[in-house]
Amino acid sequence: MSEKARRVAGLVMKLVLARQRKLPGPEKCREPRCDRCLSAHLDQVKRSVEAGRPVLFVLPAFPCKSPNEAKVLGNVPDLAEQLALESLDTLIGQIGAVHPPGAELVIASDGRVFGDILGIPDEDITIYRRELQVMIDSLPQRRIRLIALDDFPGFARRSHDQARARLAEAYAEDLDTLRERVRAGIDVALYRAITRFLFEDRNTATYQGSRSALQRTARARAYQMLQRSKAWGDLLVERYPGAVRLSIHPQPCGAPKLGIHLTETRDNWLTPWHSVAVDLGDRFVLMKRAEAEAAGAELVSLGERPSHFTMRQSRSQIA
Repeated sequence: MSEKARRVAGLVMKLVLARQRKLPGPEKCREPRCDRCLSAHLDQVKRSVEAGRPVLFVLPAFPCKSPNEAKVLGNVPDLAEQLALESLDTLIGQIGAVHPPGAELVIASDGRVFGDILGIPDEDITIYRRELQVMIDSLPQRRIRLIALDDFPGFARRSHDQARARLAEAYAEDLDTLRERVRAGIDVALYRAITRFLFEDRNTATYQGSRSALQRTARARAYQMLQRSKAWGDLLVERYPGAVRLSIHPQPCGAPKLGIHLTETRDNWLTPWHSVAVDLGDRFVLMKRAEAEAAGAELVSLGERPSHFTMRQSRSQIA
């Protein structure tokens, strides 16, 4: 491999690592560039650079909006998603500046994979994906592609429930195996984060049960989410074997998936579909809707659709 290809691949990875979303780890991993995290993904980038091809990234993300109105503005994408997509589009443009063939990003929208576990109607997932595609079509780089479970051979001609069952049958690990992994300390941070999200999503004003019952249900569904997530990931690896695998979740040092920030958040686990965008004047940050309202942020609508919040008071109150 040429020295030029190595140098360009390193520049590409530097741009990606600048957005890295990390789990707490070794001291070296806290630095802007961790050699272990770099080496876990550098070979895929080198091969694309050497061959003169676009660098391919795959990101499972943008499933659907949380059903909890204390977190979000509704069931359709809003400025939170728009900012995240623009950030990803900017990254693609930056990569193109150092590697002329550029980069391509496949967003693997996973709402269909998890909809039944989340309790989200498939109709809402369809609407969310359709509106997201409109946003993607408006981006200047034109290098982001949106796919879902429905698009894969063997899944497209099935009902949504049949497609989910087929995914589990073909790719899923046994739930007992996943429980043992979590007990052994593997994936425990992700399991806890998913449990928290599931609990929060259903802990609404209309919920009539006890918190302990809701917590038990959230723990059980978190294992189902882990199971589906791994199955979906294995399908994507099979379909895109040479891609750099990205994640919206923080990842351990040197993991096969690279966690990235989509935009600025107050919570290392927060995503656009669990939050709202808040305009601080000099930048936007993601927050839960109830937190933005409690801080005095004002709702902004575009047309008749709620879009984001703006902070009229001192930014120090929520920054």
